[in-house]
Amino acid sequence: MSDEILAMTAMQLRAHFSDRQLSPVDVASAMLDQIERVDSHTNGFCLVDRETSLALARESEQRYSAGTPQGLLDGVPVAVKDVFLTPMWPTLKGSHTVDPSSTLGKTGACTAALARHGYVPIGKTTTPELGWKGVTDNPVDGVTNNPWNPDKTSGGSSGGSAAAVTGGLVPIATGGDGGGSIRIPSNYNQLVGVRPTVG
Repeated sequence: MSDEILAMTAMQLRAHFSDRQLSPVDVASAMLDQIERVDSHTNGFCLVDRETSLALARESEQRYSAGTPQGLLDGVPVAVKDVFLTPMWPTLKGSHTVDPSSTLGKTGACTAALARHGYVPIGKTTTPELGWKGVTDNPVDGVTNNPWNPDKTSGGSSGGSAAAVTGGLVPIATGGDGGGSIRIPSNYNQLVGVRPTVG
């Protein structure tokens, strides 16, 4: 069953949570197990916190049990690019110049919107230092490789997020794009990437 779970889209997962065929806790556990098994080949994730992710999945499961799911993504695991502020995890942006404690307790607009829709943050994904280039490597977390061919780049700056989705580790992940940072990794990883309009 875990292979089937890993192949499902976010909307399929959400539908199965609604009809109680799947549990947000079981899905989060399956994805965390898969990250542990295979992410060392690509280094898409720079932070995984199993305890926090499962606690949030349990909260989602309780909402479904009570018949009060929250938003469009309740219970769906989402990987968060390490440029977006998450209150429970530091946001280092792949740089030794960022004080981890200065970022805790803060929420970015992107992650605030996801939280309103009940997402389960499954971890943070690797980015080039300060998200500034078209390949993903940095002095804190190292190099992110392409899941199709680990000798190749996953692109950047959302290369960690692209590697996480391509590797079947998570159904969706956040990215940012001012100059190709979603479009380049999507191309290199044969994914659909959505670059929203400004504002």
